[in-house]
Amino acid sequence: MRKRQDLPRDAPDPRRALPGIDALLRTPALVANQGAYARGALVAAARQALDEARAALAAGTEPPAQDALVARIMALLDAADDPVPLPVINATGIILNTNLGRAPLSEAALAAMRAAGGAAALEYDLAAGERGSRNALARDALRAVTGAEDALVVNNAAAAVLLILAALLSDERREVIISRGQLIEIGGGFRIPDVLRQSGARLVEVGTTNRTRLADYAAALTPATALILAVHPSNFRVVGFTESAPLSDLAALAHAHNLPLVHDQGSGCLLDLAPFGQAPEPTPMQSLAAGADLVCFSGDKLLGGPQAGIILGDTATIQRLARHPLLRALRVDKVTLAGLIATLRLYQRGQATTHIPVWRMIALAAGAIQARATALAQRLDAGGIVAEVLAGESAIGGGSLPGATLPTWHVALPASAHGDLDALARRLRLGRPPVVARVYHDHLLLDPRTVPPERDAELGEAIVAAMG
Repeated sequence: MRKRQDLPRDAPDPRRALPGIDALLRTPALVANQGAYARGALVAAARQALDEARAALAAGTEPPAQDALVARIMALLDAADDPVPLPVINATGIILNTNLGRAPLSEAALAAMRAAGGAAALEYDLAAGERGSRNALARDALRAVTGAEDALVVNNAAAAVLLILAALLSDERREVIISRGQLIEIGGGFRIPDVLRQSGARLVEVGTTNRTRLADYAAALTPATALILAVHPSNFRVVGFTESAPLSDLAALAHAHNLPLVHDQGSGCLLDLAPFGQAPEPTPMQSLAAGADLVCFSGDKLLGGPQAGIILGDTATIQRLARHPLLRALRVDKVTLAGLIATLRLYQRGQATTHIPVWRMIALAAGAIQARATALAQRLDAGGIVAEVLAGESAIGGGSLPGATLPTWHVALPASAHGDLDALARRLRLGRPPVVARVYHDHLLLDPRTVPPERDAELGEAIVAAMG
């Protein structure tokens, strides 16, 4: 059996025609750049370019000329200066796109995070001239926005649940009662039951997937019960023959047995969704009013801030969490705190729908999107690129409001005019800036709802470039 297919035994191996790494590094273009890049970076880029050339030869293409290899090495070196992760234009129409970093941050949040990048009074009381507490920094803003008695911030919502359970369990009380219908799996294959068990909790599952009554919780109570946990199913819906116990009833049951009720609220929605044509979503404020002792939610979903896990509740319980040793492993840094506080202050000023990108995109009227889509399609048509404007739907996404959509208008590039749409989508992703779109049936769709208006011209240029 021959090692390389279609290569006679006495035929020269085309890979031998490729120059070596040392020969490439001696070319004038790379010699001129030896002061700008460390030798290790030059060698790594040359090795990658040669590996790509060998892979191309194995696929049956002609060996690249030395000038082409040098140009590829220079391109790899230039790409090494790109920020990581690489910023993209999100034209998918999914507002909270988990793969693209969920909530885009407001200018206020970005400015605050840049300001906090240097020396900052993170754990220093300027008035007293002594050590302070980072836990207190976001507390005032969270109190003002939600009305909670106290608050604590950790690095994400799963960490918030983990800390709550670790702090509230004891040697005698380790059972956590939860409905079977709330044992959800989140993105990346992580399952909530697995996260919960890391705290040492023993899960007591009650009810069924679609129906869990108050009596099911009551029947599961034992002297080993530590708390009742309610999880809002923010990334799926169960419809039809369903029943669940109201949060207020769960609170009454828990308090009658001197137990805390914890509500993992999920998305962190602080605004009424009715003006945007969406079904009601429970807010942290409503959960607290219903009697939950602790409420936790994400900072980078509908709240529209940086990734964080926010915990609200009464001071005595929050302080139990703050004293737990696990908090140090789960705490957030100064930059995240700065961005979160700046985001919360926009809510305090009533500027969420005008200054927080998530809410600005949700509030965007379909007519305004149609006008932008039409203008972009006309620019493309003027350049000889066939583009249509089609009605469609945007999604809120990001593990929030499952199935919720908003009317939109797409710039649509038809396969009948542009051929292989998957290849076109790939060229858009590999452009600078990268553009992430989606292929649906026989069109490549770009949704202006998730594109900042100031980047419309840049989006048009990226499409032209992808067309060659």
